[in-house]
Amino acid sequence: MTRAVVHPHVHSEYSLLDGARPLDRLVARAKKLRFPALALTDHGNLFGAIDFYPACEKSGVKPLLGAELYVAPESRFERANVEWE
Repeated sequence: MTRAVVHPHVHSEYSLLDGARPLDRLVARAKKLRFPALALTDHGNLFGAIDFYPACEKSGVKPLLGAELYVAPESRFERANVEWE
C-alpha cells in the first residue's frame, strides 16, 4: 500500500502579504508530483477558492480548502495578547 503525504499549509497568490505562487502552477505541480490532494490555506481570505476548486477537479487532484484567519476577541484595534480561558 502506498501512502501519500499532503502538505496542509500552502499559500497562493491570493495570500495577503505572504504568497506569490499562481494557482495554476500550484495545481500543475501537484499533478506532476502525483499528489492525491492539494490544500489551499491563504492568509486572511478564501478568494482563491473560486479558481482553485475547479482547477483541482479538472486536474484530478482533490481540493482541500482552508484559511489562516486571526481572531480579535474584543476589538480589531486591540493588539495585546489575550489568554483564552
